[in-house]
Amino acid sequence: MKRFVKLLVLGLALTSFTGCGVAKLKDLSVSSLGVKYLAPTSNRSLSAVLLLGLDNPSIDFTISDVEGVVRYYDREILTFTAGELPVQARSDQVYELPCTATLSPGVSVLDLLVIASKKSLEGMTTDVKLDARLKNGMGLPLTFKKIDLQQFTQ
Repeated sequence: MKRFVKLLVLGLALTSFTGCGVAKLKDLSVSSLGVKYLAPTSNRSLSAVLLLGLDNPSIDFTISDVEGVVRYYDREILTFTAGELPVQARSDQVYELPCTATLSPGVSVLDLLVIASKKSLEGMTTDVKLDARLKNGMGLPLTFKKIDLQQFTQ
């Protein structure tokens, strides 16, 4: 019985320790955002590699199942998805994140060119959903709403 109690206490301690790591994932912040590569793959979609600066005060984890939408003055202009991205513990570094984007209905390539010609991200926001998973499989869905993209150009 004493052995069972010791194992139970150890199990609870490990769960608490890992749970704290999962909770600290909420302290993750985006420190920079850029585009390394951007190319059209069809008349409605793009392929890109984003340069994503992440400040991670927590433990190793993997970002997966990234989905998002980009808006220009509250008008949805495109949706995007990305694959997996391993993030190192206690680091602030820039990662390359391959992704694909699809133009929203009613948005043309010409619309994007007009927006790009302004050479400003003013009025552009994004919503992002992703999963952050630890090596043991435990995870946490994270959602970021109305991230002002202009803040990354200053």
